[in-house]
Amino acid sequence: MPSITALAERLGQRLRERGLQVSCAESCTGGGIAEAITRIAGCSAWFEAGYVTYSNAQKTAQLGVPADLFAKVGAVSREVVEAMAQGALQRSGAQLAVAVSGIAGPGGGTADKPVGTIWLAWADQTRCGSLCCHFSGDRAAIRRQTIEQALEGLLALAGGEPLPAGR
Repeated sequence: MPSITALAERLGQRLRERGLQVSCAESCTGGGIAEAITRIAGCSAWFEAGYVTYSNAQKTAQLGVPADLFAKVGAVSREVVEAMAQGALQRSGAQLAVAVSGIAGPGGGTADKPVGTIWLAWADQTRCGSLCCHFSGDRAAIRRQTIEQALEGLLALAGGEPLPAGR
């Protein structure tokens, strides 16, 4: 797989070519997606905003995620990341968005959602797709794999390709 910087460079080129801007809503990556994107010179032309919403309260306050979703499905779920992506899209004015929520470890996992369970979602004005991944390794490795997957999905979204989907 290409490096995170190489993925961000490809994403920037694709977004510049299409005149699009992107925003991200992050939980377990703590701003890592935004950091990867802003490594690239000239990113102000295509990066609109990054939201680091670690707590459920901030997912609601900053992104408009319905508060009742957390009790129903948990923060690490398709419904929550899709709402996060839609919120980032609507609140930032960007044309594309990515959102992530997961359990990077080393603690916090359960039998149903073990460490390494990560939900990602990508959205534009007409579609939203999500994917559940089960990454392995330590906290840093899980976060790195999440950032890579997020950038890969943004590349697909920016290129009009099918979005990653499924569980």
